[in-house]
Amino acid sequence: MSRGRNTTVVTEFILLGFSDHPELKIFLFVLFLAIYLVTLTWNLGLSSLIKVSPHLHIPMYFFLRHLSFIDMGFSSTVIPKMLSDFFKEQRTISFLGCVTQYCFFSGFGLTECCILAAMAYDRYAAICTPLLYTTVMSPSLCRKMVVAAYMGGFLSGLTQTGLLYRQDFCGPNVVHHFFCDLLPLLALSCSDTSTTQVVVFVVGVIIGMISVLVVLLSYGYITVAVLMIRSARGRSKTFATCASHLTTVILYYGSGFFVYMRLNSSYSENRDKVVSLFYTLLIPMLNPLIYSLRNREILDTLKRVKEKKTEDLMSKSQKEQDKAGSLTDITD
Repeated sequence: MSRGRNTTVVTEFILLGFSDHPELKIFLFVLFLAIYLVTLTWNLGLSSLIKVSPHLHIPMYFFLRHLSFIDMGFSSTVIPKMLSDFFKEQRTISFLGCVTQYCFFSGFGLTECCILAAMAYDRYAAICTPLLYTTVMSPSLCRKMVVAAYMGGFLSGLTQTGLLYRQDFCGPNVVHHFFCDLLPLLALSCSDTSTTQVVVFVVGVIIGMISVLVVLLSYGYITVAVLMIRSARGRSKTFATCASHLTTVILYYGSGFFVYMRLNSSYSENRDKVVSLFYTLLIPMLNPLIYSLRNREILDTLKRVKEKKTEDLMSKSQKEQDKAGSLTDITD
């Protein structure tokens, strides 16, 4: 692949993954596969529950449903390839495949930043302007915020990917990671990466910092509003509505900033693998659990769904018994 240059460039990369721990290969494969399947099951379940429950058709759960979709896309961009590489002698990925993987990875990742910011604004509107909440968070505004989140995230991801595509890779082609992440790839480039690093940093600041600023401002106003509530029980109950979202924000932003918003001199391959596993595998699995365990509406909905299924099964069983009884009477 020449891409219009006279230099010989790499046509494929080798992903080392976890090959430095061959004795743990089967254990890690089973562990990661189980976590990935749980991630898909929980997120699909939560998304389906929100879709079929009319009383959950409010802005908070509208955003939560999209968060579940993003988490599934985020994990599915990375994990299936990582799992398939466990039992391959040559863990290769084409240059185009590598760039495409990073494009979707960064797109979903940056979109999640924007969705978390939109959810923080939703909590601000619900707590600080409760009487105007339905007017402020209209369905039209919610849809526009989600569209803006996807557009901002994926356009930023395409910008980063375009710059990565223009880099020269002359060899070596061994990526010390389990997927095509930005820093390990730039470390292999044989051309100047300063412009790419600056643009990527600026994009990260624009998306990351603006979304963080929205979160901080929202929770600043929320804190003031909560402190003005005289009842300790009222303060606790009001702030509890934000606990799940705040936990997700801290986990996601914390791991993301640790990996990407720091000096290259502090880059560590093994440490970054662990942190990357945290936000590509564990956080997407934990998010539906975090939002479900402390959410009374979701728990009540689950209870009603289970009761309805039980009633349907009992009704079906009764009908079958009645039918069997009728056949017996006819026979007699």
